[in-house]
Amino acid sequence: MTKIDLITGFLGSGKTTFLRHYARYLINRGMNIAILENDFGAINVDRMLLSDLEGESCDVEMVLGDKDYETHQRRFKTKLITLGMLGYDRVLVEPSGIYDVDEFFDTLQEEPLNRWYQIGSVISILDAHLPENTDEETDYLLVSQLANAGKVVLSKSQEVDEKSFSRTVDHINRALEHFHCDRRLTLGEIETKPWDQLTDADLEGICRAGYQRADHLKLPVSREDQYDQLFYMNVEATREELAEDLRQIFADPACGHVIRVKGYLNLRADGRGRGETNHAEEEVKRAGQAGWLKVNATADGIELSDSAQGQEVLIVIGEGLDQNHIGGYFHYAFGTDKTQ
Repeated sequence: MTKIDLITGFLGSGKTTFLRHYARYLINRGMNIAILENDFGAINVDRMLLSDLEGESCDVEMVLGDKDYETHQRRFKTKLITLGMLGYDRVLVEPSGIYDVDEFFDTLQEEPLNRWYQIGSVISILDAHLPENTDEETDYLLVSQLANAGKVVLSKSQEVDEKSFSRTVDHINRALEHFHCDRRLTLGEIETKPWDQLTDADLEGICRAGYQRADHLKLPVSREDQYDQLFYMNVEATREELAEDLRQIFADPACGHVIRVKGYLNLRADGRGRGETNHAEEEVKRAGQAGWLKVNATADGIELSDSAQGQEVLIVIGEGLDQNHIGGYFHYAFGTDKTQ
């Protein structure tokens, strides 16, 4: 049977970054793996963020977004059936940031998936910057993702001190108690090393962590497709200009509650910024001399890194977003709301 792992975590918690470390470890062990991006987004940038892993030992697949939840679930199951027939050693599933883990267990109990798959590890990525006060729905999703996790992995651990980390664990345990879950997390159950310091032994422990089944009170929850997602195409900026744009967008309440910005920017090969022209720019791009900037930003941190490939779009995810106000920070060809 094929082992299947689930990697959960909120929007911007670092699931995709962790997945890269974990997948590389499995590939280096000689495993033949598939990564399944299960997202509601109409444009799945996360799949491209993993494209450099693709090769003889790794395939990256995605479930196309759909506003209708039941249609999306059927597509997810169909994709799992296809992957199950191909006989991978391990399948890694990265769902959207808003995901009730019970759906994963329920899906894998259905025919024929229950004959092809064995659940490996449920891995939950916990943002070290978890706010001290969160609403009930956020706490419920924390409980859903953490109650069943075989391993909890802390992201951005190098950015918080031990006192802040202890407060985060206390917050989680209060949420578990609030939703009538018997499980309690201890500091020792959480992997706190920075991810670039994880050893093969650490990653093997995560691979073998398994999962738990801890009951808790069930509530209906919103899904990620109920968040606003705005797409900005052909944004023109230098690396420095974009970093400043993003800092202002996260700080400006008139933009709405911006949770995450992700995507790619096509860097001008000549390094020119806004208001500067270069008549040879299109020829440079056609010659492949312009590079890509990979963007992954939250209010807690902005990551801009070079990439050999990209897709010319920035996606802004959040609640109550003002498309025109956010667009005022970007110089772009056009922008769209996913609901249009």
